[in-house]
Amino acid sequence: MLFNSPIFIFLFLPLTLGGFYWLARRGADDLTLGWLVLASLLFYGYWNPVYLLLILGSVAANFFIGTRLYSDETPARRAWMWLGVGLNLGLLGYFKYAGFFVANLEYLLGAEIAKVDIVLPLAISFFTFQQIAYIADVYQ
Repeated sequence: MLFNSPIFIFLFLPLTLGGFYWLARRGADDLTLGWLVLASLLFYGYWNPVYLLLILGSVAANFFIGTRLYSDETPARRAWMWLGVGLNLGLLGYFKYAGFFVANLEYLLGAEIAKVDIVLPLAISFFTFQQIAYIADVYQ
């Protein structure tokens, strides 16, 4: 859904803002936050619903690692932090560079290895670096 599309301007935006202000006036802070999260996920998944699994799985993994970092005071805490950063960068690297590496490997070997048609998920760099910042903040 594009910001200038009629479905966004005349349906999604008014419903999202209306629901937000309606819940906020009633003092339902948790419901207001939940409404915005639901609207954000709907907006993100509108283009390709499969990528909702990607972002939700990534958020869940980072939340799990963040809770381990917060509650763990052992030397393994540092390993959890690096695991979180590594998983995030690995996910980003796969979607952004897997096709590039396979194409170059095919060129060097002179053979076709695999057909790699990976569509880059929307805002993957943004949410990946936000989650790395979360992991780093919890660690500190």
